[in-house]
Amino acid sequence: MDMNRDLNNVAEKGLFSRFSAGFIRTSQSIKGGLSVLFSSPDKKLEEEELQNLERVLIETDLGVDISMTLVDMLRHKRFSSREEVKAFIKQELLKRFSSSGRELGEKGKPRVVLFVGINGSGKTTSIAKIASLLQKKGKTVLLAAGDTFRAAAIEQLSIWAERLSVPIVRHKMGADPAAVAHDACESAKAKGIDYVLVDTAGRLHNQNALMEELKKVVRVISARVGEDALEKLLVIDGNAGQNSFFQARHFQESVRLDGIIITKLDGSAKGGVVVSIEEELTIPVKWVGLGESVDDIVPFSPDVFLSALLEEE
Repeated sequence: MDMNRDLNNVAEKGLFSRFSAGFIRTSQSIKGGLSVLFSSPDKKLEEEELQNLERVLIETDLGVDISMTLVDMLRHKRFSSREEVKAFIKQELLKRFSSSGRELGEKGKPRVVLFVGINGSGKTTSIAKIASLLQKKGKTVLLAAGDTFRAAAIEQLSIWAERLSVPIVRHKMGADPAAVAHDACESAKAKGIDYVLVDTAGRLHNQNALMEELKKVVRVISARVGEDALEKLLVIDGNAGQNSFFQARHFQESVRLDGIIITKLDGSAKGGVVVSIEEELTIPVKWVGLGESVDDIVPFSPDVFLSALLEEE
């Protein structure tokens, strides 16, 4: 039991280090807001200091309502140190995270994971990263090139399939994405494959058509493997800040998401958007992309995330 605890501690420290590196810009921004607290000799939280902290929290895309509520709570409490303020903020923010599971589901064979999101969000790379994670767990994977709107997307996923030595189902450009999903499900069933990872288009200029297309893909997959064997993950670009929140809400209304992957947070100062997404949309963030390598993806932990954000040890 002690050995298991030690291993868990090592794993958590490694996760903390990666979060700290990935969220350094957001963390530095919050650190700047916290550093001016208690600047007066009597260690009171001055109004000017609180307003500065509120501005900083809003700038990290924590959300206006959440930021204002937190600062108002601070205004009516007494603290003796910045560490006490950090601890208070962390506990209040932890309450706002979804209680839903953050693991990839296992029900169904094949289990189909549908990746949605706008073009440029990092869907294809995220698919490769999840495929690699599944392979390390001893699972078999098949990729489906469902973004038939762009030849480049089909080609990019095909390159990843070759690198990872996994099969891929692809049709010609302009083909029906639902047909690709159908054939991928049938191929996986015939071969006894564990997971099918399906790419999709993300055209912003015609959102209504895009959402209807996604709904059709969901219906086809559900008919082939059952609704319980389908998982829908939204991939969003962490640099987009509150735009990520609006994207999540739009996709949630259309296809009912099961989880979120946030990419490119290593270059963003907008990491606070994670909190507003989880609180207001109750969609669990499952992974965070912290780089371009196939291994640059980490499971999301609210506790570790907030510790890294607030620079706790």
